[in-house]
Amino acid sequence: MAGNSDPLTPRAKLAVTAGKAVAAASRAAGRGSGSVIGGRVALKLDPDLLARLAQNLDVVLVSATNGKTTTTRLIAEALRAAGPVVSNALGANMPAGITSALAGGSDARYGVIEVDEKYLAGVARDTDPKCIALLNLSRDQLDRAAETRMLAENWREGLAGSKAVIVANADDPLVVWAASSSPNVIWVAAGQMWKDDAWSCPSCGGVMQRPGDDWFCGECGFRRPTPSWVLSGDHVLDPHGSAWPIHLQLPGRANKANAASSAAVAAVFGVPPQVALERMYQVQAVAGRYDVVQFMQRDLRLLLAKNPAGWLETFSLIDPPPTPVILSVNARGADGTDTSWLWDVDYTRLTGHPIFVIGDRKLDLAVRLEVANQHFQVCESVDQAVQMAPPGRIEVIANYTAFQDLRRRVGN
Repeated sequence: MAGNSDPLTPRAKLAVTAGKAVAAASRAAGRGSGSVIGGRVALKLDPDLLARLAQNLDVVLVSATNGKTTTTRLIAEALRAAGPVVSNALGANMPAGITSALAGGSDARYGVIEVDEKYLAGVARDTDPKCIALLNLSRDQLDRAAETRMLAENWREGLAGSKAVIVANADDPLVVWAASSSPNVIWVAAGQMWKDDAWSCPSCGGVMQRPGDDWFCGECGFRRPTPSWVLSGDHVLDPHGSAWPIHLQLPGRANKANAASSAAVAAVFGVPPQVALERMYQVQAVAGRYDVVQFMQRDLRLLLAKNPAGWLETFSLIDPPPTPVILSVNARGADGTDTSWLWDVDYTRLTGHPIFVIGDRKLDLAVRLEVANQHFQVCESVDQAVQMAPPGRIEVIANYTAFQDLRRRVGN
């Protein structure tokens, strides 16, 4: 934790140096940022390196199925009001990427770390966090991720008795159940648009009752806790009932929810809501998400959506018809190779938009759109889709590797 001035051991210093050298070589070879391979090499040389790097930091961990990269960025901006921050801003959120990020923050006071859902318990053990933000849990990467209740159970067991302050979304029953094993929880009413993974009680398996924004299990009594922070329209209400305006350059209700949770986290570290929220306004894009780029004399807005919950939120923030929409879906390792989740997405929300379909799995998506009675055209590339699109800004929605492909092609 912060205040421990023990220097890194010679072995740890060697591991950091070697990791940085390997990362630099990877970048020079054009193989990406090098953060993951650099972290793997460093951890091979010193398996305890992550814990050593975290010991001088006040750490906050951020985990969720959706929104963790953006929320990590918002929290990092807020905490910079109180001191230097190190963060895995590019989204490398497994132990190797986290280790690589922390190795570059020797002067930092705070560590703001995005963590993949499956690795949360282990990273929490290594980093001794002061705060953990839990935003949501929904189906994702169906070929390799555990069923959502199993993930919640892993969180619940891994965080039981944790000394960390848990900032958790009171509107997601899976998150509430996972966080309830911890003695110190701050509940945030951040909302939950996607409810299809939360109709059965995670505690007993009974049917969840969901009147309005409330929820409870009629069989075992498990119910929504009373939140102390509340997202209310364009404001966040703090535990004292004061309303603070949320002004973001990032679009959509989901990002207001991310800001509300971020304000609650910042308060744990002594940063007042007004200061935290003002600093969040500076965030214009997150790792290319929400960027508007010019390509072939057209404006393209780049939007990332990796799973049904993410697509639902993204559909809510695109410009109305007849705005053209390009959809791109891959099914590579980082995406998950199972595309059956496409059938869980309500594509009727795109009715009236000219739709253009690209990506490795464009034909899978085309079948789904056909069943949803949508009018679309299958294209071989983003270039062809842009050429065929009618005038106006184009909304481009892609899952993870498709999004990276697009960023490389359009020069972002």
